[in-house]
Amino acid sequence: MATVPMNRRRARALLAAVLSTRTAALPADLALIAVRTALAWIFIWYGAGKLFGSFNGLGIHGTALYFSNTAHLRPGELFAVLSGVIEFGGGVALALGLASRVAGLALFGDMVMAMITVTWVNGINSEKLPAGYELNIALGVLALVIVVFGAGRFSIDALAERRVGTAKARSPS
Repeated sequence: MATVPMNRRRARALLAAVLSTRTAALPADLALIAVRTALAWIFIWYGAGKLFGSFNGLGIHGTALYFSNTAHLRPGELFAVLSGVIEFGGGVALALGLASRVAGLALFGDMVMAMITVTWVNGINSEKLPAGYELNIALGVLALVIVVFGAGRFSIDALAERRVGTAKARSPS
């Protein structure tokens, strides 16, 4: 008979752990590192392709022509540079955890523009090129995760916040 209450307590504890909506700090920070790393890798890849022609990218000139002709963004050079800087710079910022909320918001806007100008007409899952907007949605929403939750404890943002908080606590108000 003594095992029944113990089994119920264990079952309740397991159910509470599975259904909990509160995340412990360390797992949340590790998840934010995973999101930042994935986004950084993808956006640095695409941004470097737009800016420098890396990874079989089009470079500034080719991207400008694509933006002018396909996405109807003119002047194409301006939007090529803007998009490349947002993607490459935003990716680097996310990798470091530096101004992560601003970078995430810029990357979200970049994905919304990509959907509006290029992929929306193809639907969510296109079987032809260019692809549908499923990747834009996934990347944009992941960028919003960083906007809402920040970069986490393992970032330059957190280090700066601790330094500012320490300096603020020391200064007489």
